[in-house]
Amino acid sequence: MPGTTLGGIRRIRNSRSAAIGQLARQRPAEPVAWTEAEAIRRAQAGDAAAFEHLYQLHGRRVYALCLRMVSNPADAEDLMQEAFLQLFRKISTFRGESAFSTWLHRMTVNVVLMRLRKKSLPTDSLEETLDPDAENSGPKKDVGAPDLRLSGAVDRVNLDRSIEKLPPGYRTVFVLHDVQGYEHNEIAGIMGCSVGNSKSQLHKARTRLRELLQEEVRDQARHERQASKSQSGSQD
Repeated sequence: MPGTTLGGIRRIRNSRSAAIGQLARQRPAEPVAWTEAEAIRRAQAGDAAAFEHLYQLHGRRVYALCLRMVSNPADAEDLMQEAFLQLFRKISTFRGESAFSTWLHRMTVNVVLMRLRKKSLPTDSLEETLDPDAENSGPKKDVGAPDLRLSGAVDRVNLDRSIEKLPPGYRTVFVLHDVQGYEHNEIAGIMGCSVGNSKSQLHKARTRLRELLQEEVRDQARHERQASKSQSGSQD
């Protein structure tokens, strides 16, 4: 994750959020040893040092989630900052009914999906990919189990490019489960859907990803053949 601090967020976002000015309080001279729960309580009371402590605890994973969803470091950095601005504004609403990380990552997913929709990408909407009947459709197997056909020596560039092409709903569930390591019950909490929906969307994401990877391999082979023909023609 880039070396962004809340000071960086203040500089970048100050013109858009006057509330961030509260973070200009003096930081403690020495590291604090708060538990996450204590840092949350302090941050809810307006303690900027506690908020930055939460940033240090969760910033790297939030950035990794954003990066996997948008595949662009600059955009991921911007989205991470936006997610923590949302956290700053809404932390008082956290009631502890779910894990704090789940609550924060749900907020992050919503921020990223809003950005993807604004860019008008040619993908299905989250509502379309998370259809209510998906739990009862599809193959009768454990679609949440590891997919061995996606493991092995897959070219990383092709894989990243293919993940980027997944519809937002598919991509989100795939990244949360197969990359971030969340269980389906956790994903259901983050996405606001059922466990069955999460499993169904993961299966569809993996199926679509295999198709995209096959397309990437075919395109790569086609380009190699064309390059080979061009090289042979230049030698004749």
